[in-house]
Formats: sequence, C-alpha cells, structure tokens
Amino acid sequence: MKTSRVSVAAAIAAGSVLLLSGPAFAHVGVQPAGEAAKGGYATINFKVPNERDNASTTQLEVNFPIDQPLSSVMPQDVPGWTVKVETSDLDKPLTVHGKQITKAVTKVTWSGGKIEPGKFQQFPLSVGKLPENVDQMVFKSIQTYDNGEVVRWIEEAKEGTAEPQNPAPVLKLTAAKGDDHHDSGAKADEPKNADKDAEHGHDKATAEHGSDTTARVLGVAGIVVGLGGVAFGIASRRRNA
Repeated sequence: MKTSRVSVAAAIAAGSVLLLSGPAFAHVGVQPAGEAAKGGYATINFKVPNERDNASTTQLEVNFPIDQPLSSVMPQDVPGWTVKVETSDLDKPLTVHGKQITKAVTKVTWSGGKIEPGKFQQFPLSVGKLPENVDQMVFKSIQTYDNGEVVRWIEEAKEGTAEPQNPAPVLKLTAAKGDDHHDSGAKADEPKNADKDAEHGHDKATAEHGSDTTARVLGVAGIVVGLGGVAFGIASRRRNA
C-alpha cells in the first residue's frame, strides 16, 4: 500500500513540474526583452513555439506599431522560410542621419517553412532607430498552422490585471546609453555604431536561447534522477521484505 502511494506521489510531482514549465514557453514572444535601448539599433528575435500536437506552424505575421515607425528593418535569412517585408507611406516623414524617410515597415511575414510539434523557431530582425519617447513596443502577431488554424497574438496586457490568453509580443526599451543615438545630424561613425549595437543584440539573444535550453535540460534531468531514486527505494523495500 505504501509502495503504491509513493509511486503515485512521484508521478504527480513529475507531472506538476512539466505542467508548470509548459505555459511559460507557449507564447509567441520577442527578445531581447528589456535590452533594446531607446533611440538605438538592436537585433530582435521573434520566438515561435508550436503549441499543437497534431499540426505544424507554417506562417508568422508580425505587425509593426504604426505610431512608432522604424526607419530600418532588415530580416536575417531563416533556412526553409521566405520573408516578405511590407511598407507604407508615413504621414510625417522621419529624419535619420540627416535624411528624410517617407516610408516605414508595417508588416513582416515569414512563410513556406514548418515548425513541427514540440519544436520552436526564431525569426531575427535588425531594427532601428527605436523610439525615444516610449518604454515598450507591441508587435501584434498572427500564427498559422497547416490545418488551417489561426492564432492571433494581439491582446495587450493591462497594468494590474492578469496576463491575457493570447498576449501580443512586447519589446521593452531601456534608457539610451550615451548620446550617439540622439543626434539627428549625419555622423561618419553612426552606421558603424548601429551595426555594433545590432550585433551585440543578436549575440545576447543567442546566449539567452542557450541558457533557456540548458535550464530545460537540467529540469528534465532532475525529474529523471528523482524518479530513479523513488524506484530504487521501492526495490530496496521489496528486498528487505
């Protein structure tokens, strides 16, 4: 009787860990969160997990906030996927590096590839100049599966309330570092600084992904070791009996 109780308790404990860890990775999100500086350039990654057991993700559509236009959006090639960047005319042109920008990106769509069940994919973009007068950017996104299902990640979280069921990806913006991003005049070294900022953002996003993967592996290993200990204890009791 005691053996059965121990086995059931171990199974419940293992299942609880998996259930609690699952939802944290289920949403479409954007990284690096809290690492992109206002008025600067950064490499961001849209992380798309497949939430279904019987269908694959085949398209991601990311909509850019029209009230926070970006003068530069450059996608990185993702093997097996085709990317489409759409722009629209600005009501008020932007001045960047001494030049007037009359169009801004309003939508980026990746299609043609496949994210199978139990896997995720990252879609990198180099973006800038980030707005200087806001603390975050909201990218409403639409995820499409090969069975025709469409999931709209478009709900904005409100302060003091629970997270919505389908939250939109949010990029947190930090205070600007230095004054090189605030000068709208042309400087010879600004493009180089922008490239360095973007490269730094991409490297940090890669490091975060590695840490995320390591944490999952250690978590699963802990569960396996725990269950092994329970099994060993049960076997010992049977031999002593």
